[in-house]
Amino acid sequence: MKNLAIIPARGGSKRIPHKNIKKFLGKPIIAYSIEAAIKSRLFDEVMVSTDDNEIADVAKQYGAKVPFMRSNKNADNFASISDVIKEVKTEYLNVSKKFDNICCILATAPLIKIESLKKTFSILQNKGVDSVRPIVRFSYPIQRAFKLTNMKVEMFSPQYMNTRSQELEPAFHDAGQFYWMKYAPGLEGPGRYGLEIPELGVQDIDTEEDWKLAEMKYNLIKG
Repeated sequence: MKNLAIIPARGGSKRIPHKNIKKFLGKPIIAYSIEAAIKSRLFDEVMVSTDDNEIADVAKQYGAKVPFMRSNKNADNFASISDVIKEVKTEYLNVSKKFDNICCILATAPLIKIESLKKTFSILQNKGVDSVRPIVRFSYPIQRAFKLTNMKVEMFSPQYMNTRSQELEPAFHDAGQFYWMKYAPGLEGPGRYGLEIPELGVQDIDTEEDWKLAEMKYNLIKG
């Protein structure tokens, strides 16, 4: 059973310049993803897909491989994770290297836990699924969400106005940390599973405020 970790890290971040190697509590943020993958001992190879030489140098410094640079086609804002994974698979096949499973780990996931990587891999192995990812429960019932029209508040689903919270079905969202997948179906396979993780262990990082919140959560968890 051969496993490949792919860490996508393009250089063209706009809202937080060079986000993937910005210092997070004293260390490039991508280092947390690389080190978690290596320390998990789940992978035969940990590689970074990037179009940026500086990111490539940092990735190598922390133990990842950068066997090739990402194409310009897959280095813009419109390239999806699936596009990047397909390119990586093609490049490895060109040198006769194939894997059984792939885990795509985001470069900005400092709260990632090795335990979660292992649990989700176990699900991938034992449940006959195509892909597995960590998910987080919405803290407030989405059935009671509002929409705002010219400052007027309206419910998306008025039929749930008087329903008790405990009677509403829980909803979840992507934790935005990593995605385990079988090699062939990848993320396109219909058998998509999720492992619920605590909200404290998750933080999207798209703004400077997000960055500070992530550092606070990291200190809470690790401290």
